[in-house]
Amino acid sequence: MAVRRYGVAAAVCGVLALAACHERPAVAPAPRPVVAVAVHPDGIPPEATLPGDVEARYSTPLSFRVGGKIVERNVRLGDTVKAGQVLARLDPSDLQRSLANAQAQLDAAQHRFVYAKQQLDRDRAQADEKLIAPAQLEQTQDAYASAAAQRDAAQAQLALARNQLSYAALVADHAGSITAEQADTGQNVSAGQAVYSLAWSGDIDVVCDAPESALASLAVGTAAEVTLPALPGKRFAAKVREIAPAADPASRTYRVRLTLAAPATQVRLGMTAQIAFASMQARMGPHPFTLPVTSLFHDGKAPAVWVVRAGTDTLELRRVSVGRYDERTFSVTEGLRDGERVVYQGVHTVSAGEHVRVVPPLHPEDFGS
Repeated sequence: MAVRRYGVAAAVCGVLALAACHERPAVAPAPRPVVAVAVHPDGIPPEATLPGDVEARYSTPLSFRVGGKIVERNVRLGDTVKAGQVLARLDPSDLQRSLANAQAQLDAAQHRFVYAKQQLDRDRAQADEKLIAPAQLEQTQDAYASAAAQRDAAQAQLALARNQLSYAALVADHAGSITAEQADTGQNVSAGQAVYSLAWSGDIDVVCDAPESALASLAVGTAAEVTLPALPGKRFAAKVREIAPAADPASRTYRVRLTLAAPATQVRLGMTAQIAFASMQARMGPHPFTLPVTSLFHDGKAPAVWVVRAGTDTLELRRVSVGRYDERTFSVTEGLRDGERVVYQGVHTVSAGEHVRVVPPLHPEDFGS
């Protein structure tokens, strides 16, 4: 009986060992739920615009021409100033002492010059009477010329000291507005150190940064239309006045300056603007796709979106061409087809080729769908 029990036990163990040798089949992961929406063309032509702002055509830093301690400031940020207005002053004590020293040097040089002139007149009279040697007359003439030169140098030094004393007052050389303050009362500043920034009144520019893809459509004299969110309903004609010859090293964009044909008095410095170029408009596609900014991703440096492939429900990262960026949306001019499903949320949590399950957004109105 014992032998039979051992045989049964061995058979059971063998069956269990064989069962353990077979691995269980892997369970496929459940598809990741993603918020995706089928996109459709807007049906309206895109508006090729670039964001910009209003700036003064001329803007200069204001600084003292001598160093010293600021003891007085008469204007603040945003103030309007007139040409010739005193904006700030330095402590004039040291400059006044320099002026007094220069005046004393001039007085001494003037006395030496008068004495040298009198001595020259006496020696000339004595030389005519053959009472002194010619060499003595030459020495007197040399002393007179040296005294005259010292007097002229002292006069120039006095004029310089007077100018330096006048430089203790920072004077606006043009009418305009104070756009920045770089120094405060009680601060020691060096010559040339900026104290204020002055935007000249008069001519104004609308400035934008254009990508390199837009340069082919832009040239000096290109017409544009400018709208200002602060002045709804108003449009201003403008022309390109200047295009930067080199790209900004950080943004890789080119600074473009436009001149308004007839700027209104309501146009203020610092206002934001939207600039529509007629030449760029002609190159835009007829029907863009408007997507929320939450769907924007990047493939390298190029803008891209996640597209759910039809039939397989897997993800594809596709590069697109963006025609315009707005506050909450952007317009895709190339790269999408009508009816394709685009991931609207969680674009940073998915990967290419991943199997997904499409769910609609809870609040479609938030995405313009």
